[in-house]
Amino acid sequence: MTSPVWHPFTQHGLNEPIPQVVRAEGALLHLADGSTLIDAISSWWVTTHGHCHPPIAAAIAAQAGQLDQLIFAGYTHAPAEEVARGLIDLAPHAPDQPSLAHVFYSDSGSTAVEVALKMALGYWHNRALDGLGEARSRILVLDHSYHGDTIGTMSIGERGVYNAAWTPLLFDVGTIPFPAPGQEQACLDALDAACREKPAAFIVEPLILGAGGMLVYPPAILREMAAICRRHDVLFIVDEVMTGWGRTGTLFACEQAGVVPDIMAVAKGITGGAIPLAATLATAPIFEAHRSTDRARLFYHSSSYTANAIACAAAAANLAIWREEDVLGRIARLSDGIATRLADLAQHSAFANPRQLGTIAAIDLIAPDAGYLSDLAPRLRAFFLEWGILLRPLGNSIYLMPPYCLDEIQLDHIFAALIAAGDRFGVKA
Repeated sequence: MTSPVWHPFTQHGLNEPIPQVVRAEGALLHLADGSTLIDAISSWWVTTHGHCHPPIAAAIAAQAGQLDQLIFAGYTHAPAEEVARGLIDLAPHAPDQPSLAHVFYSDSGSTAVEVALKMALGYWHNRALDGLGEARSRILVLDHSYHGDTIGTMSIGERGVYNAAWTPLLFDVGTIPFPAPGQEQACLDALDAACREKPAAFIVEPLILGAGGMLVYPPAILREMAAICRRHDVLFIVDEVMTGWGRTGTLFACEQAGVVPDIMAVAKGITGGAIPLAATLATAPIFEAHRSTDRARLFYHSSSYTANAIACAAAAANLAIWREEDVLGRIARLSDGIATRLADLAQHSAFANPRQLGTIAAIDLIAPDAGYLSDLAPRLRAFFLEWGILLRPLGNSIYLMPPYCLDEIQLDHIFAALIAAGDRFGVKA
């Protein structure tokens, strides 16, 4: 019987198989046919400690029997308060920069970024009402960025076939060139020039661009980007939706640059990947620009499930894991294991451009017709499925972003499959 389900990023006209997963544990997905898959991409970058991690699962079960959902406009609950304080404590800090001090909840990475944009524009709008300058609305973005699939987040992301149908709805932005090796100064100069035009904000994925191809740039460049924005009084927004929760080797990527942004979006691993939740953190000046005795100046944004109590309980359990366990130690060991194997894989003639940041690794397969819309990526996905591995290449770029519980045997199996993929699909020397 044909399923009525419409899957994301799936061309149903190609009739590609869609396996049914019935259970998950640790790094493994168990399929309806009895086989298993190693989840090498953390089920779209969300699972951190492992699937169905017992402390998080227990927290969800306990909360579900106590308080499931509550309108968050004018009401609050203990899990939301606990998580907000925990996020502020764990957020990046620096003695010379204002701290992130307020937390606004939402339910996905896209909405967390939408909230960040609305906070930034609201800040400048309200300052103008107070006679503190002109309202600003222009957003600067980094070339090749991806920030989500809502209208606002598509507007600040890379334009292409994946959002061409909605071009009439997208707003104009200023694009800063990516700081590729040898082009770092051109990037910084372009940002400095654009900031002189007094935009509202500059938003970046810190240290690594995800869907844009796992493109890596150094912490020194991120630090200088933030400094340029500060010099020109431009709000600096970091999208830590993918990079947060240890993926880059530190809890948040911007820690490596000593940067505290004006606004930071987090999601995915905030609950350990168990259940949807997102948050947008802001400094006190952003919050104070919206606080008023005038009801017309409140921050007009919400969703029905803002700060859902069950999701917040999962997040609270996740924060406890980060406080009480050596998560960064597990991340370091996994990163070292990936680095050793990636260096060996890079010697294969079918691969080029190996790159790694923490537990995120990517390498390009040298193959004919390797564009984003070619059939190479689907063929690779099917090949890895035969090997019992969930991987989802970006065109010819094969990346790993596994949960931190991945063991050495599973890691060996993944890299054996990568070698086999190079042998089968790569350009022969």
